[in-house]
Amino acid sequence: MSNKMYLVTGAAGFLGSTICRQLVARGDKVRAFVLPGDKSAKYLPEEVDICEGDICEMADVKRFFAVPEGTETYVLHIASIVTVSPDYNPLVMNVNVGGTKNIIRCCLTHSECQKLVYCSSTGAIPETKKGTKIKEVIYFDEDQVLGCYSRSKAIATQAVLDAVKLEGLNACVVHPSGILGPEDYAVGETTKTVIDILNGEMPMGMDGSFNLCDVRDLAAGTIAAADKGRKGQCYILGNEEVSFKDFVKMLCEEAGCKPIKQFLPLGVAHFLASVLEKQAKRSGKQPLMTTFSVYNLARNNSFDSSKAKKELGYTTRPYTETIRDEVAWLKKEGKIK
Repeated sequence: MSNKMYLVTGAAGFLGSTICRQLVARGDKVRAFVLPGDKSAKYLPEEVDICEGDICEMADVKRFFAVPEGTETYVLHIASIVTVSPDYNPLVMNVNVGGTKNIIRCCLTHSECQKLVYCSSTGAIPETKKGTKIKEVIYFDEDQVLGCYSRSKAIATQAVLDAVKLEGLNACVVHPSGILGPEDYAVGETTKTVIDILNGEMPMGMDGSFNLCDVRDLAAGTIAAADKGRKGQCYILGNEEVSFKDFVKMLCEEAGCKPIKQFLPLGVAHFLASVLEKQAKRSGKQPLMTTFSVYNLARNNSFDSSKAKKELGYTTRPYTETIRDEVAWLKKEGKIK
């Protein structure tokens, strides 16, 4: 029996829980770091050792790192707060930046820690003009990306790379694009959008595109980064770009529901979003759509994953397969009519 243990943060989330399931399936020991009282933690495999705590509390992180003597640890840092609001948010910064710095510190002070894989985001990489594929970069600057989430991921990614360069940390970084697929018990942004579309709660769509990956492919890519990712290297885990229209069409065909008839041109959508944001500020409610969500559909969503394919053996399955499995899971869970 090997004395290898994988320490997974954000383990009750969509990607984190899928990683835990894949590691358990191949016979690895897994310890999961989850927030106290997280309702999604109960869906983790029973073999997983669950450790409750807050990534912003150093004492909790130290407890998560404490393992029996002779154990080698591999840390997969997946935990983060995703927000579609572009505004500065101290909680997002504390968790995504402060929490990552706590993880880095513990990796450096625990000699049994063999490697850190940090789950960043393609949002941390500066956008290039449309018609070009976005590739990995070697330096991350928060001022070159838009929105609080992307800025927080850029700062945290650079902190990991600085620790590699300056303190000898053995770490590499993965940059997933969007995330899609079955078993999202935590119901994140994309899954919520899919449910809204299928339940007829979204009266109209927008032009523009996404880049979404099957969560199972992202999990396999992240584990491959732990197994064979090179120190100090970044790997984009993306898929083919898909238009919002085509995505909705595939979804509705698979689920047998009424498709969205109207798609707003991006310019109109942007104008409408700015009006809704102003109204929301006055009423204190969440706007139906934000200028930032419009930007994310309008931007260049074409990413180059060839490095991850070559070095990690990363693969992606077709959207139709992911959508088929996701729709089947949503029906089974009673989340769609």
